[in-house]
Amino acid sequence: MRFDLVTLNLVLAIADTRSITRGAARENLALAAASKRLSDLESRLGVSLFQRRARGVEPTEAGRALLRHIRTLHASLHALESEVAEFSRGIKGHLRVAANASAIAEHLPADLARFAKANPGIRISLEEMTSVDVQSAVVDGRADAGVFVAPARESALDCRPYRDGTLAILVPRGHALARRSGHRFDVLLDHDIVGLHAGAAAQEQMRERAQALGRTLDARMQVHGFDAIAQLVEAGLGVAVLPAAVAQRFAKVFRVQPLKLNEDWAQRHYLLAARRQDVLPPTLQRFIEALARKPA
Repeated sequence: MRFDLVTLNLVLAIADTRSITRGAARENLALAAASKRLSDLESRLGVSLFQRRARGVEPTEAGRALLRHIRTLHASLHALESEVAEFSRGIKGHLRVAANASAIAEHLPADLARFAKANPGIRISLEEMTSVDVQSAVVDGRADAGVFVAPARESALDCRPYRDGTLAILVPRGHALARRSGHRFDVLLDHDIVGLHAGAAAQEQMRERAQALGRTLDARMQVHGFDAIAQLVEAGLGVAVLPAAVAQRFAKVFRVQPLKLNEDWAQRHYLLAARRQDVLPPTLQRFIEALARKPA
């Protein structure tokens, strides 16, 4: 089934104005022509898209579903227009990168800065997601490249080693746990935990390890962003597990103390991935080669 933008824009205009007449006027269509376009579309879909009410028309459930897709399409078309227009300003490529919070906090800024300096004609967009969502975004084509914590869960990805990281414990200065330089994870389960939102790689690792120990992870507070975690830990609202490099930086800003997490799984491996394909686009190939860890 083929759709034309004029009719889809008309559906959106009718929904926004709650009137076929006003919707037709907004799209510069005669009322009779607009009514025919709408009825033809409903016939092809086999559903009614709008119901007439006392205060105007309202979209049906089917209409609301179609409107969601139209708005998504508009956003994609706007992004397409913006990206193509950049070529007239000397931009030679556009890379959409998705990465999890730890990778952004530990490694990506410096690497992206080096790549951008070496490739000034390539524009980079970066979006933070959970490791699971990063993989889905690359597979679905919403991102060109992704950086996430291993393991890879999508067979359609071509993954390469990127960087390594280490998790550490963060406690308030003067906390009872600070009497020792490090602890096993089970010790933390006797305390309130301040963590990232559900789905974050470190949070899921802690939840799985707690279950393996037959314990419950008491995630008293879950927030977005490591800064928020550090401030809550400083306030004495719990202890946290976060990347060691990040913990060390926060120790210089907040009244918190990093401790070693004495667990094998505290060592983490980041992967750099693109969707599996015979030949990568040149810009993406250059990016992968610049950031992927070289074999020893």
